[in-house]
Amino acid sequence: MIKRYSPVTIALMLSWSYIAAARETFNPYALEIGNPRQPVADLSAFAEAGGQQPGVYRVMVYINGEAQGELQDIHFVSGADQKLRAQITPAMLKAWGVRVDAFPQLAALPADKPLDDIGQYIPQAATELRFSKLQLEVSIPQAAINASAREWVDPALWDDGVTAALLNYNFSGANTWHSHNDGSRDNYYANLQSGLNFGAWRLRNYSTWSYSQEQGSRWDSINSWLQRDIKSLKAQLTLGDSYTPGEIFDSVQFRGAQLASDDNMLPDSLRGFAPVIRGIARSNAQVTVRQNGYIIWQSYVAPGAFVISDLYPTAGSGDLDVTIREADGSERRFVQPFAAVPIMQREGRLKYAATAGKYRSGNDTGDEPGFGQLSAMYGLPHSMTVYGGAIYSPDYLSAAVGMGFGLGELGSFSTDITVARTTLDDEQTRNGQSYRVQYSKTMQTTGTSFTLAAYRYSTQGYYTFPEANDMRVGDRDVWRMQYNKRQRLQLDISQSLSDIGSFFISGYQQDYWHRDGEERTFRAGWASNIGSMNYSLTYSYSDYPESTQAADQQLAFTIQVPLLSFMPGAWANYSINTARGGDTRQQVGLNGTLLSDNNLSYSVQQSYTNHGVGAAGNINATYKGAYNEIAGGYSYDDNTQQINYGLKGGIVAHPYGVTFSQSLGDSMALVRAPGAGNTKVQNNTGVYTDWRGYTVVPYVNPYKKNRIALDTSTLAEDVDIDTAVRTVTPGQGAVVVADFDTRVGRRVLMTVSYQEGPVPFGASVSQQNGSSGIVGDGGQVYLTGVADEGDLRVSWNGSQRCTVHYRLPEPTDSGVLTGIQGVCR
Repeated sequence: MIKRYSPVTIALMLSWSYIAAARETFNPYALEIGNPRQPVADLSAFAEAGGQQPGVYRVMVYINGEAQGELQDIHFVSGADQKLRAQITPAMLKAWGVRVDAFPQLAALPADKPLDDIGQYIPQAATELRFSKLQLEVSIPQAAINASAREWVDPALWDDGVTAALLNYNFSGANTWHSHNDGSRDNYYANLQSGLNFGAWRLRNYSTWSYSQEQGSRWDSINSWLQRDIKSLKAQLTLGDSYTPGEIFDSVQFRGAQLASDDNMLPDSLRGFAPVIRGIARSNAQVTVRQNGYIIWQSYVAPGAFVISDLYPTAGSGDLDVTIREADGSERRFVQPFAAVPIMQREGRLKYAATAGKYRSGNDTGDEPGFGQLSAMYGLPHSMTVYGGAIYSPDYLSAAVGMGFGLGELGSFSTDITVARTTLDDEQTRNGQSYRVQYSKTMQTTGTSFTLAAYRYSTQGYYTFPEANDMRVGDRDVWRMQYNKRQRLQLDISQSLSDIGSFFISGYQQDYWHRDGEERTFRAGWASNIGSMNYSLTYSYSDYPESTQAADQQLAFTIQVPLLSFMPGAWANYSINTARGGDTRQQVGLNGTLLSDNNLSYSVQQSYTNHGVGAAGNINATYKGAYNEIAGGYSYDDNTQQINYGLKGGIVAHPYGVTFSQSLGDSMALVRAPGAGNTKVQNNTGVYTDWRGYTVVPYVNPYKKNRIALDTSTLAEDVDIDTAVRTVTPGQGAVVVADFDTRVGRRVLMTVSYQEGPVPFGASVSQQNGSSGIVGDGGQVYLTGVADEGDLRVSWNGSQRCTVHYRLPEPTDSGVLTGIQGVCR
């Protein structure tokens, strides 16, 4: 006779079990209530509170409360209390910043040895799995963790990436028609940054091409170099064309070899410095930036104040020559000087560079001798830094020494002296000295930031290394030999005034021996807002000694009003630009972004200028797509019409094929999600996978952990993914793979029967692609990524197994979920 229990009786039995044992338990046989025909798999692992089935779980690891990058697959086993215990290995602990070498018993184990209890090796260490959140909490005594673990990444984890060929291209052009003739003036510019990665080596070339009807076509291969990380020295080895550091001596171009420490490899380092260029354009103008005679940046800007903040990295200091060519052909130029902030180093930090090669001059008549250069900076106790260096060349010898001081609340300060002996073409030797003082400070309480305040005084016989070489000309130009630099003052200040606004001041003044007047550049600006309305005022001044023209002075006022109520993503703007002794232009316009990812930006402007110049207007648009960025525009005035256009992007050839992308950064991540076509990458405008499921995330930080995430809402209906987040840590210039495990197939709700009844509750169903599901009530299991035909493996209680062969019906329009029956044999 079979005894059947009522639900009330079963509840009383369960309650008695809890009271007798004084702990919570679950009776798996309660699952048979209401469905006595369905057997139940061994679920004893779930009987205790917190109990789970052993196996591999994808969890987020927290070390003392701090997340460790992406989800990780970790194997768990059942402990004596039926709770899961993580099988952590010494290699995992080391990757999480634990000082494995400090515990001899732990260090002696193989790196992949699973540890049932890390507390046996590290006193007071423990793990706890929070299954409901899939979080593994690892508690480690602070003394057992590297002091810099929170920001430091083990160099062993720096990924050199895959072998790849790279091409970064940027093309811009303009066609201009003048009303007084039938012809047009065409201008074109392109730069190509190509490269090849193999292992830790990076082969790169930076070339530019320009064309104008006045000067014809010109192609320049500016730099070609081979580079790699030297991890043990925290340095970069460069062979070929590059630049010397600019902290102590003026940065120069060379062709040769250089070994230089890289601050980017340090956890708290500052990134390399590149200047921000500000100016004012009177029309739809072409702006060209040159350094050492080479064009390093060129594009078109709308009328008004403009900012250039995306210069391709160049030398660490030195003058940039900025030319603004207006639509009517007139040109204005100014010099943008820049240099690194005072060179303070942390205590015990040695920053160095050793260079040997041939000097490269941007002037056709300059001398290009061989030379060697050494420079070093070392951090001393009490916030002091000592630095120095030397340059040797057959006709030039220079040495520098200096000290830097941290003044606490007063900022940082450095001073140095450089002596030089120079032999020019007149065969006479000149000796001189140069004295420099630099200061930097950010005052949080007042919002004031002295980005750089510097003063340099040079005696009459002092020449920098580039000056000495560029002055060696065949005709013995005595005039150029006399007019060398004398004094130079540089200042950059920004000030925030809370809700009132902020302003900046940037300028420099320089004079020369035996020459009247000073070379001056000064820029100042104010920016603020009233509610959501923004406005700014910018002033620019440039003057050159003994110039026959008056100083160039420009004043611009701009106001922007967002149109959120009826045109989301759009702003109306008004500006007025005026030049002293020149024209005044007023302009009104509309600009904003469109499309779901805001990857289409547009601008429409209409202006009027006095003194008979008349009306002018322009319209511009830029589309940032998955494969490139396209720009185009049209402008006109009373005398000219102009069409400008541009195309830029990147191409990466890698072991999995060829991928087109937006403009490439120095280091990049290759997203590999086979089958997940047209899927968006989070936090990257316009970056989507191509039809194969590949794309390039163009800008990732080298030597740092970078989070790469896919937007799962954009996945196709037949695509599933185990985890949408990957963490990559690239080396400098590397192409690292962010590999996503995708499952392409249909979503199925299958009812599985076995021996005239449903498959046991809790049985495991696995596919050939590795994904699996758990059988629920009535033998139902939900599966994703299911192929149209195949076999499923069903197992329970360890030894019980059977196989389901299935064939899915043709998909219908009723929904994405397919329901079928399956028989397990």
